[in-house]
Amino acid sequence: MSIKVQEITKLYGAQKALDAISFEIKPGEVVGLLGPNGAGKSTLMKILSCFIPPTSGDASVCDFDILEQSIEVRKKVGYLPENNPLYLDLYVREFLGFIAGVHFSSGSNGSSTTIKKRIADIIDLTGLEAEQHKKIGALSKGYRQRVGLAQALIHDPEVLILDEPTSGLDPNQLLEIRSLIKKIGEKKTVMLSTHIMQEVEAICDRVIIIHKGKIVADDTTANLQHVASAQNIIRVEFSSAIDQKKLKTIEGVLEVSRIESSRSQPDTNWQLVSEASVDIRPGLFKFAVDNNLTVLSLAREELKLEEVFQELTRN
Repeated sequence: MSIKVQEITKLYGAQKALDAISFEIKPGEVVGLLGPNGAGKSTLMKILSCFIPPTSGDASVCDFDILEQSIEVRKKVGYLPENNPLYLDLYVREFLGFIAGVHFSSGSNGSSTTIKKRIADIIDLTGLEAEQHKKIGALSKGYRQRVGLAQALIHDPEVLILDEPTSGLDPNQLLEIRSLIKKIGEKKTVMLSTHIMQEVEAICDRVIIIHKGKIVADDTTANLQHVASAQNIIRVEFSSAIDQKKLKTIEGVLEVSRIESSRSQPDTNWQLVSEASVDIRPGLFKFAVDNNLTVLSLAREELKLEEVFQELTRN
């Protein structure tokens, strides 16, 4: 496993920031870590990057224990904190050279030629070519985030931990950084925290939701949207009008409501509601055949991830 967490608890005085949480992340997964402010996301990321120790429990990264083998863990992890601390008076290339020098040991892996090539590769990957000879303090927020990603990637880690990597970016910068993270996720294990649900849907294979220090959900986005919904909602358009009372006779249907549309005939567009555990679509198709109707369109409505998040983190 790239990341394995077992019963991790973190106390700040009497307050439990994390409460006996456990999960595993496989190599190559891109996992979104969601939760309200104060849920424990940043605390968990700091523990996994060996920045702070847990109060109790065990965790490992790439099979190295975070307490007993913290130096080995740090070699395997690239970490971008939420506030993205950078040396603003250094030039981009100078800063990356300093970070590379910290990571690479002496010998062939730490030769000046190897380091220069690695810096060039990372500058190319993160799109910093045009800014590499500027001082970091002169860069826009978007380019500073790129520098933060570059320093997290400079030692070619197997695991990337990103805390709010797109916070405060404008829409164009957000798309650029999101695209970069997705590209990186093709070869590395990525854990990222964010409050932007579209970002999770676009980038992540899986979502872990934390609320008050506990994991309240751990699944794919598609499964979460389905499981969190208490009902199935089906929208259907028929080729011709049908009476509402007849639709209510379909087995499993709880509610029927008309969908008004200026682009189709009256009484051809309907919304049908059933319990979440009941799939009414086979019965719906049989109903259409029995009544000489053609189904022009049929779609199951899913909760938006934002609605799922609100449902699972409601007090």
